[in-house]
Amino acid sequence: MKKETLYQKIAGTMARQIKTGIWKMGEKLPSLRTISNEYGVSLNTAIQAYYELEKDGFIISLPKSGYIVNYKPLRLSAPATTQPAIKFTGKGDEDLIAEVYSSIEDTSITRFSLGIPEDVFLPIAKLNKELTKAMHSLPGNGTRYEDAQGNVRLRKDVARFTYSWNGNLTEDDIVTTTGVTNAISLALSVVAQRGDTIAVESPVYFGMLQLANSMGLRVLELPTNPVTGIEPDALRKVLPQINVCLLISNFSNPMGSCMPDEHKKEIVGMLAEYDIPLIEDDLYGDVFFGNSRPKPCKAFDEKGLVLWCGSVSKTLAPGYRVGWIAPGKFKEAVIRQKNIHFISSPALNQEAIANFMENGRYENHLRKLRHELHANSLHFARSIIDYFPEDTKIITPQGGFMLWVELDKKIDTTQLYYKAMRHKISIAPGRMFTLQEQYRNCMRLSYGQQWSPFIEERLMILGNMIKESL
Repeated sequence: MKKETLYQKIAGTMARQIKTGIWKMGEKLPSLRTISNEYGVSLNTAIQAYYELEKDGFIISLPKSGYIVNYKPLRLSAPATTQPAIKFTGKGDEDLIAEVYSSIEDTSITRFSLGIPEDVFLPIAKLNKELTKAMHSLPGNGTRYEDAQGNVRLRKDVARFTYSWNGNLTEDDIVTTTGVTNAISLALSVVAQRGDTIAVESPVYFGMLQLANSMGLRVLELPTNPVTGIEPDALRKVLPQINVCLLISNFSNPMGSCMPDEHKKEIVGMLAEYDIPLIEDDLYGDVFFGNSRPKPCKAFDEKGLVLWCGSVSKTLAPGYRVGWIAPGKFKEAVIRQKNIHFISSPALNQEAIANFMENGRYENHLRKLRHELHANSLHFARSIIDYFPEDTKIITPQGGFMLWVELDKKIDTTQLYYKAMRHKISIAPGRMFTLQEQYRNCMRLSYGQQWSPFIEERLMILGNMIKESL
């Protein structure tokens, strides 16, 4: 039998402590120097012990924060693959959606319902400077129309970032938009017509459902795994019945799932066989917690059928409404539609974002944002373990802003929303994310706020309300 090394003994001891709850999810571990002193070992041995724990999935390393517990106790199980009915229409809860977002400017409310980063995470002062700079540098001080395709500097910056996932796009492949919803709307306007059927994940962001309904499209919700996203086999079965597909491939809203590359490649290939366009919302792709950005479906597009949509609304400036689309073979049609409906995107906002994206500042900002959000996700998971009922189900996300929480079937999260609002806590009930009668016992929580004892207290209050409802 191979003798256990000193670093393995230390790692084993700490692993048992983590498993038994002495160290909890999201908590910061002692520094390497502290471990070295406590166990009377060299710094190198302490590093090897932490490396062993990291390799086995017990801890993660966060820049400037040291090592954080990343172990999920077995009692916190994951939601199962969703099973929506295979039907081609339905009715959303528009009144509920309007209610949840009716008091969006009320700062006294803790908004676990709002999927954007808190102001403290955004470089607002730097953006203000860039906005002033743009006002002085643009023709007419930014009052003139932009070219219909959009700010060329911004398009170059967006194209440059696609090289991280082998997109190899150029500025000529990009059209700017006023946010990602506008990009998706333009895409739908050129690839679909009233009465067509659109396939989506289930659950799916309610804004997509509202947009599809407003355009007279029939919506087909498909089974979705909370980790790997839409089920390729389920999509294959309905290919002859659909006209367009709309997916959030990376860190979906609301589930947080991220499709593996092999699934993305398979889905792009099968849609191409039927010449079915894929509109891809890659809004959250830059907010990854792993070592590298996940590829979008666009990386596997050989026929120009993938219309790749993105924005800085979730990473940099929600209110600037700066987005883009790489429409593939539909580029000229998208530009025509943009001309008809908008003529031009806001020149000042585009120029300011283009300025900020240059010289490495955007990459630096993203690194800090990802670090904060990753730590937040672990804090939220730990608090849910501590304060919610034992049968609560979640997936610890690998990116994005969202936690999809599945509760006991007895809990109606719409009723929970109204109860929580009496305590100035806002959640997003699961019924918002479907056109069918499902997800009544689910909710979406956003961890885009700066973590604090106050946020933890809010989660504790929410957990207690759930327990009281059982």
